[in-house]
Amino acid sequence: MPSQSLDSLAHALSAAASFDDAVVALAESVADIQSDAEVSVFRVAPRSATIIERRSPEGGTVAAVPSEVALGQLPPGVVQLVERGLEFADVGEESATFAAMLGFRSRDGSVRLSLCGVRVDRELVAIVAILEPAQTFGVRVAERAKALGALFAVAVQRFVEREARTEATQAVEEITQRLHSEYLARLGQMEVQLSAARAATPTADDPIEAERRDAKLAEEQRRNARRLAALEHQLTSSIGQLEQAHVELHRRSETLRQRTRTLYLIDRLLSLATTTAEPMELADGLLALVGDDLQALRCSLFLVVPDNPEQLYLATFRGLAPHVTRGSRIWIGEGVAGRVAKSREPLLMVDSEQAAAPLLGDSYLTTGSFISFPLIIRGELIGVVNLANRAQRGLFVEEDVERVRLLGLVISLVAHEASLARRLIGAIDGR
Repeated sequence: MPSQSLDSLAHALSAAASFDDAVVALAESVADIQSDAEVSVFRVAPRSATIIERRSPEGGTVAAVPSEVALGQLPPGVVQLVERGLEFADVGEESATFAAMLGFRSRDGSVRLSLCGVRVDRELVAIVAILEPAQTFGVRVAERAKALGALFAVAVQRFVEREARTEATQAVEEITQRLHSEYLARLGQMEVQLSAARAATPTADDPIEAERRDAKLAEEQRRNARRLAALEHQLTSSIGQLEQAHVELHRRSETLRQRTRTLYLIDRLLSLATTTAEPMELADGLLALVGDDLQALRCSLFLVVPDNPEQLYLATFRGLAPHVTRGSRIWIGEGVAGRVAKSREPLLMVDSEQAAAPLLGDSYLTTGSFISFPLIIRGELIGVVNLANRAQRGLFVEEDVERVRLLGLVISLVAHEASLARRLIGAIDGR
């Protein structure tokens, strides 16, 4: 897939003002790959695991159609991949049947249906579906559009967070108005009762009646005191709810800010990939993308040696020891990066003392947490990216690994399309 398609989609998603605008942008990018491929996006109710709406672009607009399809009606293997997200699941030989069930128009000839889940806060909120003509040879459109789907997932997360923030703000305003109205009503009732009690002044010639009225007034005062205490308790509880709502609103705003920043950095990287022919500059830009987004002061990018797939070489870095040089080689299986390259599984380390021995005496490792992530595209190992020395919070968490997974997909794609490993090692050896 040309990087220009990723670049144009990143620009379109950055400028998209609504969820429907993002759907149209995704459909146009897929059409650039293959004009007869059809794209639809399904909204999912996370709690019921049910598809509740189908949105399909038609002539620059989006048609929304209600739906009631349970995820359990899809093949189990497809459901598992969809719930993981960031990967298209091929429905296979039953594509035509499930395409009709999901509301796609019938087509002449055999078709292939692919589904990719979009997750927000570890919950499935949407599914991207691509329906394309079946072909015997060549790479499927869904496989070539994998990076497009990942970019679209970032945009969807941004819109979902924006909707949640709006709902939280409305809820806070409604609670505040309701409490204020109840407080004023209770206060008015108490003022009326107090005025009535003051007006009931006993006569001097009837001491028994005066005693009864004093007792009644004392009882009314006790009741008012209990009501006031109950109202204060309710106000205290409501204030606690408001504080929790504000905390949740702040968390969602921060998440939205991070999603927007990630989309911006991807857009910047794709622009760099289409405008620079210098391999060292491109490698530095790739590392800056993930390093800046994760606030890692120490990071490095290893690429597979083209003529020796059993070795990795250091393509670029920042924050490492002064004696480390670009082009240094390690064997796959050696050290942290080598072990991650061999296992092809990401490594999240919270405490560096649990890691390999060479890290223990490294004075340049200032925090006890790091991420090492393999770069893989279409089953081919491209390299490994390492992140450490986080600037602010210090520790990396599972959510950071998910963000690196998306950025790693873009890095792998750009490095593969630009033949970066071969061009860069040639530039290093030629210095």
